[in-house]
Amino acid sequence: MKKLFILLSILVAGTVYVEACTNLIVGKKASKDGSVMCSYSADDYGMFIGLCHFPAGKHSKGEMRKVYDWDTNEYHGEIPEAEETYNVIGNINEYQVSIGETTFGGREEMVDTTGILDYGSLIYIALQRSKTAREAIKVMTGLVETYGYCSEGETFTICDPNEAWIMEMMGKGPGSKGVVWVALRVPDDAICAHANQSRIRTFNIKDKKNVMVSDDCIGYARRMGWFDGADKDFSFCDAYAKPDFSGRRICDARVWSFFNHFSDDMNRYIPYVEGKQADTEPLPLWIVPNRKVSLQDMEACMRDHYEGTPFSLDNDPGRGVWDMPYRPTPLTYTVDGKKYFNERPISTQQSAFSYVAQLRSWLPRQIGGILWFGNDDGNMVAFTPVYCGNTVRPECYNTKGADAVTFSNKNAFWVCNWVSNMVYPRYSLMFPSLKEVRDSLDNSYFVNQPAVEKKALSLYENSREEAVKYLNDYSNTVAQQMLDRWNELAIYLIVKYNDMAVKPEKDGKFMRTKTGLGAKVERPGYPESVARDIVRQSGCRYAVPE
Repeated sequence: MKKLFILLSILVAGTVYVEACTNLIVGKKASKDGSVMCSYSADDYGMFIGLCHFPAGKHSKGEMRKVYDWDTNEYHGEIPEAEETYNVIGNINEYQVSIGETTFGGREEMVDTTGILDYGSLIYIALQRSKTAREAIKVMTGLVETYGYCSEGETFTICDPNEAWIMEMMGKGPGSKGVVWVALRVPDDAICAHANQSRIRTFNIKDKKNVMVSDDCIGYARRMGWFDGADKDFSFCDAYAKPDFSGRRICDARVWSFFNHFSDDMNRYIPYVEGKQADTEPLPLWIVPNRKVSLQDMEACMRDHYEGTPFSLDNDPGRGVWDMPYRPTPLTYTVDGKKYFNERPISTQQSAFSYVAQLRSWLPRQIGGILWFGNDDGNMVAFTPVYCGNTVRPECYNTKGADAVTFSNKNAFWVCNWVSNMVYPRYSLMFPSLKEVRDSLDNSYFVNQPAVEKKALSLYENSREEAVKYLNDYSNTVAQQMLDRWNELAIYLIVKYNDMAVKPEKDGKFMRTKTGLGAKVERPGYPESVARDIVRQSGCRYAVPE
């Protein structure tokens, strides 16, 4: 994320960035239920955010909209307001249009620091003005071509119930108010992803049905001396943001991990994502999955840590005593003058929020669109359903007084982070308790969904407003129930696992002695693999004399 990346270090020939997000995309014929699905993990250290809302509205001629940078809240300027704007809740609008992003940076000289629109503002303005994905692309590109684009290179996911698109965009330098961009329609039977590395290579400029492109996309690269071949050979990625080591290993490796869940042929791309060999076969932009992708699959992929792959985080000392699949930041560290890096999986501790959008064309739009939302690392939260017609946010996702430095036990971001930060360092010890609660909530939402939507459809026949209110009330109720359960979980964890011991339970209650004291605790000690590592590294230092 963030419009201006922070340079950390050079790895081989590559740049590593602090902020990093992940988007996963599923076409309607690739999904199990026929929905278009897309996901977004908004990852940025120090970021505090809940569930945004922009109400629908009518606007008078001459009315202006002030634009504030999504990352910094700095004022950029103003643009004319649209005559009509649509209801937006989170990253979905009332017409089931959903937009996400990941930042890839690209050539620094292409950033237009004088532009008004940053990537985040552009997303939410487009959601307010678009009924389809194609319309959103036209709105977004039209706005930046008029008012300038002040972010770095960006990949956008733009979906509606019928189509999924991936669009990449860069400015043309300070004061230009110009952009180069290309948008490709993801085939209905395919899955796609992006994770902070430009992904679009060659494209058929004549395929108007599936390709949208700026007039100057190729010509600008020619004038700048970055490309001199035929149009058919032009690669957006290679011209404007050629992948280096970090772009492959730290970014595209997350795409590989998603594809690997639905392909029997991803080993061939391991040399590419390892990032060490120059001439290797790059990842395809999309693949046809070997099975239909379910909503549950998407949530699971948002919780991925490269488990069972060559990039798994369970085989080095960074895992700690209890096999933590997370690593401290920054992404690189130096030992004796040499730089090293950490694996960066899809699921990461710096997620401010994550979601899976489910977009269904066969239902009335206010019922068909759902944002399955979590206000923390996707692995550490239950995704509660937020219907696209909702106009009132639950208190836990919109808590008065809570912010990045103000804790509130009424706020989902803080309560979920409270729990996850207890679990991270004692992962294998404590995570099973979190997972049990998380999965129980998730499964209850899946089980309830048919009955909830059946009732909503019944209400919809007589009153659209009643149906929307019913779904809004349901969304808010389960979100608040999740928060209550998470507060209980926080207390349970500190009691059960206090001082690295484990209190025994029976029938869901902590055990006591006959005299009413807490039962004798269990002391799990080191896992065998850690004990062996200590002996191997310390030799006889800790050996007990015979």
